[in-house]
Amino acid sequence: MIRLVLADNQRLFREALTTLLNLQPDLSVIREVACGADALAAVHDVRPDILLADIEMPGLSGLDVAEQLQRTAPATRVVLLTTFGHVTYRERALQAQVSGYLLKDTPARELATALRQVHAGLIVMTAPPHGSGQPCPLTPRERDVLRLAETGTATQDIAAATGLRAGTVRNHLSEIIGKLGVRNRVEAARRARMEGWL
Repeated sequence: MIRLVLADNQRLFREALTTLLNLQPDLSVIREVACGADALAAVHDVRPDILLADIEMPGLSGLDVAEQLQRTAPATRVVLLTTFGHVTYRERALQAQVSGYLLKDTPARELATALRQVHAGLIVMTAPPHGSGQPCPLTPRERDVLRLAETGTATQDIAAATGLRAGTVRNHLSEIIGKLGVRNRVEAARRARMEGWL
């Protein structure tokens, strides 16, 4: 069972989403809260697998909460819900190492699937319609390599899947990290997903 805490200041939305998620056989909303401070307290109290939080809440925003949990409860994955895919929000979400960034109008079935993917260790990002407007700096081959790296595939296995040598795969990953201005392949995949490049 995937245990969830749901944080959203809109009561009607929160209660409706709780009902929909609890209909799934493997999902359980174990606590609902209406603000960021209560979300932090709930995570530390019940230690859910995932915190599903609105970005815009009174007091501490979902982004504020994600940044704090990165330091204090890293085992809980954070999925943020947003009405609009603001570039500044996406940049902060990237820095906070959230596991998911989804639009609030995502259909319930797709949201449930996304939560399962996050629980399995994947990063799920819904790109806004036009991303940040930046063109993708990655070559098609680099994108192929990054898609495989995103799932945690080892360098040797990426090489086998793409027909490349392991050293070439390492070179591609190094180039990708440099182009995207990030520290590692996980951050590279997160950034590329947010921008809609994968």
